[in-house]
Amino acid sequence: MSIHVLKEGLQTTVQDFGRPGYAHLGISTSGAADTFSYQIGNKLVGNDSHDAALEITLSGGEYEFTSDACIVLTGSEFNASVDDEQVSIWTWINIKKGQSLKIRSSCDGARCYLCVRGGIDVPLLLNSRSTHLMTGLGGFKGIALRKGNVLDTYQSGNNNSRVELINVNKIQMHLDRKTIRVIKGMEGDWFNVDVWDLFLNKNFTVSQSFSRMGIRLEGNHIQSSQGNEILTQGVPLGAIQVPGNGNPIISFVEHQTTGGYPRIANVISADLCRVGQLKPGDTFQFELVNFEAAEQLYNEQMKFIHNLSAS
Repeated sequence: MSIHVLKEGLQTTVQDFGRPGYAHLGISTSGAADTFSYQIGNKLVGNDSHDAALEITLSGGEYEFTSDACIVLTGSEFNASVDDEQVSIWTWINIKKGQSLKIRSSCDGARCYLCVRGGIDVPLLLNSRSTHLMTGLGGFKGIALRKGNVLDTYQSGNNNSRVELINVNKIQMHLDRKTIRVIKGMEGDWFNVDVWDLFLNKNFTVSQSFSRMGIRLEGNHIQSSQGNEILTQGVPLGAIQVPGNGNPIISFVEHQTTGGYPRIANVISADLCRVGQLKPGDTFQFELVNFEAAEQLYNEQMKFIHNLSAS
């Protein structure tokens, strides 16, 4: 089956779980910005959890299907319709040959995922089908989809049953963008008690400087007592760096693999999906947790996905 792009969205890319393990080559993980919603989408249509899907940012475009297909939209609520009939997220959508799916603007967060049974068929590069926009690697020719592009899909080669999602409220708990939990960063001790009080108890706002590479925050200026430069060090996914202007930057899925700003904190793995749904103008607070709590929260999230029951 093929999917024809009739109208391009703001930024729609092919993504999977990413390509970890290549930071030493200067290549960050990439992959879905909200892996929680992405994995659930694949499970809903009976795919393997790491099959490639489309990540749609802020507005989605229009797509025509050349054969019957089972699809699902997950993540943020978007205004979507099939042949002008409104459709919902977090549930199966049965598309008929020749029908088109229109995905308009987001009603809430930044991104949704279009998962198709069988997965999107693009070449593997460094063990992943993900698009890395900053380098032009992977996905569909390394770019965001444009009008006229044609994507192939795989025939489903597994025996997985589709999953029927029962409780959307439990899903939304994992995607609550009002609080982003963090652990202390490598240079966390460079920031005094008053700065930490500001960091944890005041709202931050997502600026217009927002991309898969990183998210710059506004509203509170954070200053280190030991300066705002360090010798170049590795930068992990979710690291919160503080440059000289005091506006923190959350390093995201296409982040630089090294950097020279102090790292006050790091977003916990379980809340990276929340970061993936942040959009310009959103406000939130950070919450500090310890490593044990961060590990437990991630394990609980993975257990939630694993325990979704098949229909």
